[in-house]
Amino acid sequence: MKTAILVDGGFYKLEALKLFGKKSPEARAAELVRYCQFHLLNRAKYEIIEDKKRYAKNDLCRVFYYDCPPVSKMIYHPLLKKNVDFSKKDTFQWTTDFFNSLRTKRKFALRLGKLADATASFNLKSDVTKKILSGTRVLTDLTEKDFDLALRQKGVDMKIGIDIATLAYKRLVDQIVLISGNSDFVPVAKLARREGIDFVLDPMGTHIAPDLQEHIDGMQSYYKWMQKSETSDLDDDL
Repeated sequence: MKTAILVDGGFYKLEALKLFGKKSPEARAAELVRYCQFHLLNRAKYEIIEDKKRYAKNDLCRVFYYDCPPVSKMIYHPLLKKNVDFSKKDTFQWTTDFFNSLRTKRKFALRLGKLADATASFNLKSDVTKKILSGTRVLTDLTEKDFDLALRQKGVDMKIGIDIATLAYKRLVDQIVLISGNSDFVPVAKLARREGIDFVLDPMGTHIAPDLQEHIDGMQSYYKWMQKSETSDLDDDL
């Protein structure tokens, strides 16, 4: 079975931080390679060697990684009353190094969208706003942690949808694995299934909308396997 793995990068980075902890860009990239390898193990085909299961593997078409470049502009902070230069933030360098590390991985393709940074702004978190309006917080108590940076991605979901449609219509793969928790992908999941593609969703343990679960062929996450390192069938590269 030929498999394509599509990774919603923003989703993966957030969930990997929660599940596997903070890591260097290189270690996070190596972790993603290992995580993708779990999806290639064919659990229906195996042999017992020295009392351990050794799984056969599906053939990898490619890993498609979707994300946006890090924000690098100056954005005004209303509490600090000054511009914050994001090009000098640790997150900018970390993300840049992470992308560069992924570019060196075998069979990885980066699909980068754009950030709508023209409308980027610092906004009060919703729970903080509620507390201020209810009178349990006052403006003079605010700190930097009470603000979120509001950024919109452009083109990422579109690229995922186009790639799923292309893989399905051209019959380039037998199986598509989507690592995401976004219910916006229901239409392309239905399209892939109509074309006879085995469509597997990996929400990494997060809750997904019922309509998305209805239109997939299976749901499988391997974060527990990652945490336990249960198999030795994995190589350093794909």
